[in-house]
Amino acid sequence: MSIPPSADQLLLAPDGTPTQQEWEGAVAAVLRKSGRLTSDDPDSAAWSSLTRTTLDGIPVLPLGTPETAAELPDPGLPGQAPFTRGATATRPFGAWDIRARFEDPDAELTALHVTDDLENGVNSLWLVLGESGIAVEHLDTVLEPVLLDLAPVVLDAPEQPVRAASEFVRHLVHRGVTPAPGTNLGANPIGHRDKRPMAKEVVRDVADLAVREGLKAIMVDGTAVHDRGGSDVQELAYTIAAGAEYLRLLAQAGHDPNTAAGLIEFRYAATAEQFPTIAKLRAARQLWSRVLELSHVDAPLRGQSQHAVTSRPMMTRYDPYTNMLRTTVAAFSAAVGGASAITVLPFDEPLGLPESFSRRIARNTSSLLAAESHVAAVTDPAGGSHAVERLTQDLAEAAWELFGRVEEDGGLIHDLKDGSWDRAIAEVVERRREQVARRTRPITGLSEFPQVAETLPQRRAYAVPRQVVRHGADFEALRDQPAPTPLFVATLGTVAQHTARATFLTNLLAAGGITARTVGATTGVEDVLAAYQGEKVVALAGTDREYAEWGPDLVAALRGAGAEHVVLAGKPVEGVEVDDNAAMGLDALAFLHRTRERLGVPTSQPDAGPTTEVAP
Repeated sequence: MSIPPSADQLLLAPDGTPTQQEWEGAVAAVLRKSGRLTSDDPDSAAWSSLTRTTLDGIPVLPLGTPETAAELPDPGLPGQAPFTRGATATRPFGAWDIRARFEDPDAELTALHVTDDLENGVNSLWLVLGESGIAVEHLDTVLEPVLLDLAPVVLDAPEQPVRAASEFVRHLVHRGVTPAPGTNLGANPIGHRDKRPMAKEVVRDVADLAVREGLKAIMVDGTAVHDRGGSDVQELAYTIAAGAEYLRLLAQAGHDPNTAAGLIEFRYAATAEQFPTIAKLRAARQLWSRVLELSHVDAPLRGQSQHAVTSRPMMTRYDPYTNMLRTTVAAFSAAVGGASAITVLPFDEPLGLPESFSRRIARNTSSLLAAESHVAAVTDPAGGSHAVERLTQDLAEAAWELFGRVEEDGGLIHDLKDGSWDRAIAEVVERRREQVARRTRPITGLSEFPQVAETLPQRRAYAVPRQVVRHGADFEALRDQPAPTPLFVATLGTVAQHTARATFLTNLLAAGGITARTVGATTGVEDVLAAYQGEKVVALAGTDREYAEWGPDLVAALRGAGAEHVVLAGKPVEGVEVDDNAAMGLDALAFLHRTRERLGVPTSQPDAGPTTEVAP
């Protein structure tokens, strides 16, 4: 086997640039030490080993090289077509619009939250109105402390879009205020199942109000697909198809292409998968620019106004403080991806209505990224990265192909009605569930490193229970109903010998709401039996050598003492007759269901359909 070149040797390459083969050799050496590659694997296996594939089957490369991006089209400059690198050359707010979301039905409390947020870094307001949020008749109370000529307001009233828009305009007229640029009446009838038949009338009425007052009218909300479990490509294709539908509806209402384009804003989900998020936002601008080009919109007006929201499905109800880390990475990704407005959802969002503390953490996340980390100091910092440019183009091409199929079918409204979107999203949900179940898509604090006895913060319930297909919903369902009795972990040998597998096993069990009772160092069967307290389910944790030497005798002794179900931590070992095994790569969810049943919890494997977790 050849010895890979050292770092000094790589730097001394003839042209000063290491080759991909040299990189593979150096990386393969590290992967062999960690056990991810064997001595028989070629160095080139390092590339495939580190390449991650998205749910759409698109590779996220471990390294960007000139070859990977050689044939890509010119992405242009920020603020210029095709707007891949940014809708504007500079950010209007100096960084990005920090947009806070408000949905608490208590109008007076919401007004206090609005004031607090605006005084401490928030630039614009996202108001949820109607059954799921603030009553439309309380709009005056919420807006009373707001300087509407300085702070843009974005409405979100799925049940009453026209009434909400009319009330907001009435409020503007009553106060004699010229609204701040970026203010959006937020109609989105295509995205609301009950309003699709009325889409034409809603768009016409809201657009008339918006044009008269100099506002935006439409919010194309891609998070509707993301929250249901859709992939990045599906979210992109959905938003572009919805945008095209709105352009047609606005044209029918008498608006020219340039005016129609200026009435539409887009909302996307930002996740903790930073490179796909960065590429998704860049691809969205490129796609929308092409749609507007085909719609004969003037080139300077083809930039997409983007509002990024940290993902709801990626958040967890358990260990909710970990959500701060997820939303920080998501906000960073949205900022690097060039979103013009960013909403960081509070870390306790899955538990109920956020409180002052969590709202402060959320708004400060953007402030710290902009003011202290200087993420906005460079426009499109990912631009020119071969890997990001490749991923951007791959996402754009896949989404454009899906958009084309939607148009051939008769448009988005047609496909939404016939259920084809539901079926396609369900397939993605199932792929993700399989990865989460096997922990190849780990969720910290839930499927990995859970706190089995944690006390969750208490929050007030939402006005209307929301349905979000949370990525960890299956594990959360297990945690909601913890096992009534512990599982006994029989450790074999010294602490150094059994720690790795005992830790793996106890963390795995905790992810399923199972408490493990472990033993310290042991030297033989008698030590284990002395600690055994009659548990019906036991597990063995030790090295393969210890398993082979005294595992058979220990299993027999435990069964004789009352154990009914024996699990081995690790792969099967010849001669050690157990009922189940727990090793890396197993279907953790299926294993936990089996073990819980043995512990007396009447559970069953979830069905193949989407698992929807309804927040309280």
